[in-house]
Amino acid sequence: MPKGGARTRSGPAPDPTALRRERDAGEWTILPAEGRQGATPPWPLTSQTDREGDLWDDLWCKPQALMWERYGQDVEAALYVRRLVEAEAPGSPVVLSTLVRQLSDSLGLSTPGMRANRWRIDREAEVEERPAKSTRTAKAAPNSARARLRAVPGGSG
Repeated sequence: MPKGGARTRSGPAPDPTALRRERDAGEWTILPAEGRQGATPPWPLTSQTDREGDLWDDLWCKPQALMWERYGQDVEAALYVRRLVEAEAPGSPVVLSTLVRQLSDSLGLSTPGMRANRWRIDREAEVEERPAKSTRTAKAAPNSARARLRAVPGGSG
C-alpha cells in the first residue's frame, strides 16, 4: 500500500450546495434530467447477450451518457454492463460486485461517482412541474442555508 500523498477519495466530498463553494461553482457540469437523446451507440465488445443489450440501451438514456459520449467512454460503459451481468449470476464472486461498484463510480452512476466527477443532474425543471403539497403552511421554506439563518429571531444579518 502506498504511503503519503493524496488519495482519490481523501478528504470531504465536494458539495455543490455548500455556502462557500461559489468560487468553484463553474467546475461542476450540470447534466439535463431528461438524459441523452438519440440512437444508442453500437456495442463495442464481442457478441452481446440479450441482457447486455437491454442494459446497454437503458444506460445510454441516462444523463451521464452525454459525458461518456464526449470523452469516448463507450468501451468503459460496455465493460460495466458486461461485469454487471456477470455479477448478477448466482454464485458470482464477490470481487465482481466490487468491480461493478468501482466502475459505476468512475462512470458517475452512483452518488459518490457523480460528486467525484463533479456532475449534477438538473432537477429544477422537475421541481417546478411537481404540484405543491397541501399540508404545507402558507410560508415556503427559504432556498439557502444563509436565508434560513437570517430568519432566526435575534440572529445577526
